[in-house]
Amino acid sequence: MSGHVGDLSPKQEAALAKFRENVQDILPGLPAQDDYYILKWLRARCFDLQKSEAMLRKHAAYRKHMDSEHIYEWQVPEVIEKYMTGGACGFDRNGCPVWYEIIGPLDAKGILFSASKQDLLKKKFKDCEIIRKVCDQQTEKLGRKIETITMIYDFEGLGLKHLWKPAVDAYGDLLAMFEENYPESLRRIFVIKAPRLFPVAYNLVKHLLSEDTRNKIVILGSNWKEVLRKHIDPDQIPVEYGGTLTDPDGDPKCRTKLNYGGDVPKKYYVQDQLKQQYDHSVIVNRGSSHQVEYEILFPGCVLRWQFMSEGADIGFGVYLKTKVGARQHAGDMTEVHPNQRYNAHMVPEDGSLTCTDAGIYVLRFDNTYSYIHAKKISYTVEVLLPDKKSEEQFQQLEDHTKELKINHA
Repeated sequence: MSGHVGDLSPKQEAALAKFRENVQDILPGLPAQDDYYILKWLRARCFDLQKSEAMLRKHAAYRKHMDSEHIYEWQVPEVIEKYMTGGACGFDRNGCPVWYEIIGPLDAKGILFSASKQDLLKKKFKDCEIIRKVCDQQTEKLGRKIETITMIYDFEGLGLKHLWKPAVDAYGDLLAMFEENYPESLRRIFVIKAPRLFPVAYNLVKHLLSEDTRNKIVILGSNWKEVLRKHIDPDQIPVEYGGTLTDPDGDPKCRTKLNYGGDVPKKYYVQDQLKQQYDHSVIVNRGSSHQVEYEILFPGCVLRWQFMSEGADIGFGVYLKTKVGARQHAGDMTEVHPNQRYNAHMVPEDGSLTCTDAGIYVLRFDNTYSYIHAKKISYTVEVLLPDKKSEEQFQQLEDHTKELKINHA
């Protein structure tokens, strides 16, 4: 089957031959040596020979680092096996494997407290290698090259807890690993059941995605089941996702193939916090408070914070100013995140808030109740903005469903 890789221009043919020559020293250690495989790396870097070679050499080194020869025997830690959501289930109408990412029930904090990031990356790498083998089997079976996958991202239940910074960072590492080591492997990504928070979450990771990947993301509205059935036979889609497929015991969620996660029991925890770097630190004197102001220009932004105190607890609350300009007392502002005391000297505190109104938000560290001790507070605060393009798409989807409902009325 090598040789016939579609329509290459004479210039691309020459680049392919030259590329093969340049990387022949590492070819034996790669999972495939055919033109299809080699072209993935050239296409990923727009046939720039130097960049393609750098990318492929980096991948060859990564395979060694991940001990790819023994990855199939590697035992996935139990907590990841049990609580990492998603999985492969069925094939699309083109014969490509379908992979589900199920975000809502994922307890990212629990997993990161229980497993190392290295193990998470290794699990993702193992999944990718297994899927690559499945593509090879499909190629044999169907007699035509299968080298991409369809992904379904189920965002039902996406919440502020998923925007916890270490979780977003870890997820970013997984996405980057996929982008750098499995180029040209995506057919398309369907986003289903995405809530209003989605544009903010997407904005946090989109810089890690190649333009090619971003162009393959399709956000579906309320008719998502219909659309999925257009691209995937109903007998290849679990009943849970609008198809007719069940587990042998009749389970409509196909739990033998898809993992629905859940809260990680504390017995798995190996740590109760992650090492944090903070952007600021401040001393809050006894009997006083410290206010930090953030201007939110439009609704739908998210305020995200993390803080720790030294020596003793600290009060914390978030307020919306009722007057622009001078500092206001807590009592004169609108309380949007209730003020309470936190044992942030024992466990760092983190949280977030969706700003439903534009205005000046005040994060207030409260030490007014302490007559003796000043408190040292270290904190990081970020304003997370929505991705404009996906927000506009969202608006259109919502308007569209409104339209449909009005027409049916």
